[in-house]
Amino acid sequence: MREVAIVAAGMTRFGEIWESSLRDLFAEAALEALDAARVDRVDSIYVGCMSAGQFVGQEHLGPLMADEIGLTGVAATHVESACASGGVALRSAFIEVASGMSDLVLAAGVEKMTDGADVTAVLATAADQEKEAYHGITFPGLYAMIARAHMQAKGTTEEDLAWVAVKNHRHGALNPKAQFGRELKLEDVLGSSMVADPLRLLHCSPVTDGAAAVLLCPLELAKKYTDRPVKIRASALATGSMALADRKDPAVLDAVQLSGERAYKMAGVSPADIQVAEVHDCFTIAEICCIEALGLAPPCSGRHAARSGLTALGGKIPVNTSGGLKSKGHPVGATGIAQAIEIFEQLRGEAGARQVKGARLGLAQNMGGSGASSVVHIFEGV
Repeated sequence: MREVAIVAAGMTRFGEIWESSLRDLFAEAALEALDAARVDRVDSIYVGCMSAGQFVGQEHLGPLMADEIGLTGVAATHVESACASGGVALRSAFIEVASGMSDLVLAAGVEKMTDGADVTAVLATAADQEKEAYHGITFPGLYAMIARAHMQAKGTTEEDLAWVAVKNHRHGALNPKAQFGRELKLEDVLGSSMVADPLRLLHCSPVTDGAAAVLLCPLELAKKYTDRPVKIRASALATGSMALADRKDPAVLDAVQLSGERAYKMAGVSPADIQVAEVHDCFTIAEICCIEALGLAPPCSGRHAARSGLTALGGKIPVNTSGGLKSKGHPVGATGIAQAIEIFEQLRGEAGARQVKGARLGLAQNMGGSGASSVVHIFEGV
């Protein structure tokens, strides 16, 4: 396999973007990436999107998006893995370049969630329909059960969950593209309305529109497009049981753990080597479970990480410096690419006030559903 690098990135702001359609969002991000690399053609395109068919009534995204950016005729594929669609699109592009099939591949993610669809019902399609959705469970409900299991097994408290939101909003306040770029106080989170006990409104990521795109090429060709490429050291995907009831322990995200182990092995590194990470915090309990599963925090200690400053800017392992899904926003198909862009910018020293000093090795973990799919990428600045 060839070594692969990201050479350019583009991203819209995240939020309720009423003036832009699904295709507008994709085009804005994709063209920004292409312009940054000074190219007007690519060999292939991957479009990560969870559910444009239900959100805006549009499927067959590959040719639509290729045509929208003036690249009709280029091979273009729609990739779906629920909220991990963006991360899996990136992995698909990585494999195509690594295999030698293509030299220049665009990996993008997009979602338009605010055009009137029943968002709760659409997102519920990422759960097990027969065992969960049919009985009325929602994703806040599923993650509330994960939180209760974690509380019972590891002593996690509602305040521990709230500290994750406080920390991520502190980071997001430094991100000009974040949907909710403002800080929260602990009492703000603990006083917000209950959604699914013990999860309150400010424990939950928002409904978001947005798009993000990165351009990949062989590392040996990267200097044609940028002076500061970022190497993809590893790409790993794993799956687990869809239904929480089928898992050995709902408080442990097995697919996250397995995808992390595979990525560390491929990169030849350990969790202790990671200097900055973006993980899937669709709910605050998810960040706690993910950093434990990835070995970024010891088992049973993830609940202390945000409160202690371990995962804050300036801490030992800054997590979700972008603000995470919680503050930056969560346009589900775009999230995995946006996470990669945050690490790309960190390793190039371009993260501004969010910059982790001296960061050379970073990780992005993107998750589908309640953890039934997880993709991990490890990146290195070169």
